[in-house]
Amino acid sequence: MPEQPAPMKKATRRGLNKLRWLRNSLVSLRKLYLTRIWGMDIHPSAQLSLSARFDRTFPIGIHIGPDTYVAFDARILTHDMTRGLYLHTRIGANCFIGGRSLILPGVEIGDNCVVGAGSVVTKSIPPRTLVAGNPAKVLASDIEVGRFGRFASADAMESKLAAAGLT
Repeated sequence: MPEQPAPMKKATRRGLNKLRWLRNSLVSLRKLYLTRIWGMDIHPSAQLSLSARFDRTFPIGIHIGPDTYVAFDARILTHDMTRGLYLHTRIGANCFIGGRSLILPGVEIGDNCVVGAGSVVTKSIPPRTLVAGNPAKVLASDIEVGRFGRFASADAMESKLAAAGLT
């Protein structure tokens, strides 16, 4: 009979992670506000940081796909007053938008993409791509990610750190 693999260990919830239920409630209320009041197209399974900012000058131009995470202080723009542009900005499914990133108007980010922290995305990104920098450049293509842009190897790394008592 084949041997069963050891169960994966998870990091322990410490500090503010014990209040995750409160954060999730606040995020749900914020998504409801952005979709119902402002008319943004944000999938119900998408997760947003409370400090993420979305352009309200042309709010119907915001489109965020399922199982996508927009991290802290990320900005998603849909208009450019200097050029008189009002464009739709789309983020696909299973994406991760890193902290303090800036997504410019009219950019389309494909499914299963990761945008590094502090990146300025000026051009559309093909699916399954890792980008970072100012302006954002492709660092890797054909990447494998799961929900919320989490790398396939992330669970094994978390389990290894938890087993060593480092989480």
